[in-house]
Amino acid sequence: MTTVPLSGAGYQPAHSASIVIPVEERVPTRRRYLMCPPRYFTVEYSINPWMDPDQPVDTDLAMAQWTALRDAYTELGHTVEVIEPQPGLPDMVFAANSGTVVDGRVLGARFRAPQRAAEADHFRRWFLDHDYHDVVMPTAINEAEGDFAWTGGLLLAGTGFRTDPQAHAEAQEVLGVPVVSLRLVDPRYYHLDTALFVLTESGPEQTARVAYYPEAFSPGSQRVLRRLFPDAVIATADDAGCLGLNGVSDGRNVVLPTEAKQLADELALQGYHPVLVDISELRKAGGGPKCCTLEIRD
Repeated sequence: MTTVPLSGAGYQPAHSASIVIPVEERVPTRRRYLMCPPRYFTVEYSINPWMDPDQPVDTDLAMAQWTALRDAYTELGHTVEVIEPQPGLPDMVFAANSGTVVDGRVLGARFRAPQRAAEADHFRRWFLDHDYHDVVMPTAINEAEGDFAWTGGLLLAGTGFRTDPQAHAEAQEVLGVPVVSLRLVDPRYYHLDTALFVLTESGPEQTARVAYYPEAFSPGSQRVLRRLFPDAVIATADDAGCLGLNGVSDGRNVVLPTEAKQLADELALQGYHPVLVDISELRKAGGGPKCCTLEIRD
């Protein structure tokens, strides 16, 4: 245990007084991410409740916000690989939907929306071109890390709107890891990564920890989450409503949308270091930091 102040670069807590509390030591781990610049980003169709083709989109602003997110990762010591965007695929920026990588094994994606179907093969070729030989493309609808969250010991798997339940069994066979199915029930939280993210992965001396918004899940899935993660951080409706749970954690540093103030305060109280980024333009398509970030776990 250690004692830390509630402060950090790029984050100012909402507390008016200086508070110092004993918290568990949070240790970051170096990560490797794959990202795609939003060079062709726009909202020209609607495949989730966040998307409105009649709302103006500033592609230059989206590019600037994406660049700031990429830079935040590199400043934290992480490696960012970049795949080239393709014209006609405006959602390719949301790289997390295109692959799940555990121990160097790659399970690709199969999109539900025909507008995104071609993205899957571009990412498949990227992995093959970068010497990943164990690449399997799914037979069931599978939107990858949009609906899969690796805890270090379990693969949490969402269904209800995008990924088919059959894809959960397929992921277990391909990746060789235990899978726990969770059902999403609110269309605003159409992917698992809009309603839950992993704060700390399990390891020899630590258990996995997550943050999530209970109302996004079915009653049975809520009970499963309470059993698996009794010390989870429970997000408010306000934080879920700005896609605050579309976060990325390295075990200490937690990248969140700027608007997720209450969640940032709660995480700081528990020894994490919130890093707030403006991703508002990409949110017009239902995306946040995690949507833009595919983790490569070699």
